[in-house]
This record gives sequence, C-alpha cells and structure tokens, in this order.
Amino acid sequence: MLDLKKDEYVIVLDFLPKGKTEMPPHKRIPIAQVIGTEFFSLLEVSPKEGVELEAGEKVYIGDENREEIDHIERRIKYEWLTPTAKSELPIVLESIVEDGEERFIKFYNTAGTISTRQHKLEILPTIGKKHRDQILDEREIEPFKSFHDMKERLSGISPVKAITEKILEEIKGESKYYLFTPLVEKEKPRR
Repeated sequence: MLDLKKDEYVIVLDFLPKGKTEMPPHKRIPIAQVIGTEFFSLLEVSPKEGVELEAGEKVYIGDENREEIDHIERRIKYEWLTPTAKSELPIVLESIVEDGEERFIKFYNTAGTISTRQHKLEILPTIGKKHRDQILDEREIEPFKSFHDMKERLSGISPVKAITEKILEEIKGESKYYLFTPLVEKEKPRR
C-alpha cells in the first residue's frame, strides 16, 4: 500500500460550476481542479453547496473543518486537466514557488549529488554544469538568503523559473528524477 502525502491547502486552477460536460446531466456536480501547495497533488474537489470558487484562490482541504470544500473527488493526472487549468498551472506554480521561497532556497543551499556523475542542481531546467558550479561556488562562500540574493550573485540564472519548470516537468510525468513531487505509482494496464 502506498503512503500518499496529503496536501492541506490547494490553489484552484479551474472551477466548473455546472460540472464536467462529459458526465451525464443528472450526475453533474460543481467541481474544481486544484493543485496542492506542498506536494503539488493534482485533485478534483467538490465545493460545499452554494460555494463559488475562483482560479488562483487558496482553499483548505485538510482533515479538519473545511469551509469551502465538501469532499475530494479524486487525484488526477496532468492530461485530465481542462485547457483552462493547464494554462493556469505554470502561473500558479510560480506563485507557489515564490511563496515557498524559504523551502526552495534551502534546496539550492543543500542540494547534493544524485550519482557520481550527476548533481541535483543539474537536473533543473536551464541549469547545466556551468551554472551548477556557479551555484556551488557561491553557496560555499555564503549560503543564499533569498531568490533576490541568488539573482544578485549569479548570472543568467532564474531560480524561480528553474524550480517552476522542474515541478511542471514532474507533474507531467516527463522527469527521470523526482525532487519536489511524490512519485505516484503508474496505473497498471488492465487485462
């Protein structure tokens, strides 16, 4: 049995007040596609009656008393997102990364090797060996304090963009290494 990491808060990517059109009309319920702020889980949630959700809104889905959300419908894959949710995702991810600055600065300050030939920093999009060495040299002099500090001390590196693109790559299932999202077991083919 898999021990799934659960997000307490999510950001709304898309809200479908009349439900999904592929459902029969009598089975349609309002649904929101959301992303978790800590583990980046993609979920469909059902709001409480009369609650209208907006894209970009932060909502509590933890085990305590939920004000807006009635229940979590299911975990979903990137491919199941609506076109609106897909277009909102990079914007929302960037804001989650910016809001979680302390967590991601810690990653830049402590990231180590994956193997004898590869470093975690190298697998971030836009960061190769040259930028990896630049980050390692600078953090040895003094650990980074913020994204602003990184931009001031490093040339040609956008620390927020690199993390955002890596998380998006992981969510899409296009990554060999998962640094920020739990690896969700792939569905086994049905026979």
